[in-house]
Amino acid sequence: MKIHHLQLGPLRANCYIVETSPGRCVAVDIGGDSRLFLEFLKMRKLRLTKILLTHGHFDHIGGVEEVRKATGAEVYIHELDAHMLESAAHSLAADMSFMTFTPVTDWTCVYGDCYINDGECEFRVLHTPGHSQGSVCYICNDAMFSGDTLFCCSVGRTDFPGSSASAMTYSLNKIYHLKGDYKVYPGHNETTTLDYERESNPYLGQFRGKNDD
Repeated sequence: MKIHHLQLGPLRANCYIVETSPGRCVAVDIGGDSRLFLEFLKMRKLRLTKILLTHGHFDHIGGVEEVRKATGAEVYIHELDAHMLESAAHSLAADMSFMTFTPVTDWTCVYGDCYINDGECEFRVLHTPGHSQGSVCYICNDAMFSGDTLFCCSVGRTDFPGSSASAMTYSLNKIYHLKGDYKVYPGHNETTTLDYERESNPYLGQFRGKNDD
């Protein structure tokens, strides 16, 4: 599994392109700059089949509709964030972005924890509300795409409409107690590892020694 990284959109949100089999890929979040994204696919000779969204805020969905139309890729988002795909207000674009909001017109909802298969890869969908009600992490092999739930030594904001500090605590506890280590690919800033975050992230440190096997 080969993972490519682009920073797209007005807030330079991380977009990850995961090669799931030779010549085939899925994308995790496309925050904007659809032309740049499509040029990357063409340069690498990759066919995009799925777009996996970690949540519905504008800086993670801004380029989705144009890419969806150009590639025919299926869009996946948790049911609780699906309304954001159609609304500049709900996606926070109306208040926080100067870019034109382009609604997404076709998508598939995921419900709770489930799996999405593509090529030779299986993505586990881990529902991690807090930053938004429908925030999710995607886990594939030893990689975790954490969106705006978990960052290097930090976590996502919980002061937006639909955010919840208590839900974030629940989700971080769930992430802390996942078995094993993962390379963490967050929605912003640099990559990290789950073991490093267990030891160094103050928001995860509160769970150390609790509910451990």
